[in-house]
Amino acid sequence: LAHAAAAQPVLQVAVAANFALPAQKIANGFERETGQRVALALGSTGKFYAQIRHGAPFAVLLAADSDTPARLVREGLAVTESRFTYAVGHLVLWSAQPGLVDAQGEVLGRMARGQLPGKLALADPRLAPYGAAAQQALAQLGLAEALRPHVVLGENIAQTHQFVKSGNA
Repeated sequence: LAHAAAAQPVLQVAVAANFALPAQKIANGFERETGQRVALALGSTGKFYAQIRHGAPFAVLLAADSDTPARLVREGLAVTESRFTYAVGHLVLWSAQPGLVDAQGEVLGRMARGQLPGKLALADPRLAPYGAAAQQALAQLGLAEALRPHVVLGENIAQTHQFVKSGNA
């Protein structure tokens, strides 16, 4: 059995960075149960879409939205019956600085009014669905234009998290 598992190709799985930790746990359990090796590629849904369109050999895409897999199905690059919602996420306003963020997000208004220096990190909305959702939320709050000079874009949510965790945003 170990010899047969070693002969199998590694299962290539593209995972939106926001689902990295759960995906790693799932992959570890899958490997233990089946003996099939799994290689996770972590990144932005938009980049994975482009890679799949150009022939990337992913067997599975765990996207951060439902639109991207639907588009891949329409384009004949994914199996229709394989699509399902595996998780539902929520936007989070977070700071590594204790007490900076309040439940109402007043920190955004203070930053927009110039009362608070610093940067606001978002995942790139062209690549990451959560970045697009964050941009939409800022627009709905009427803060998008005022915050534009403060925004730094991460390639995906993992890089964005690192900007905040390091204190650079």
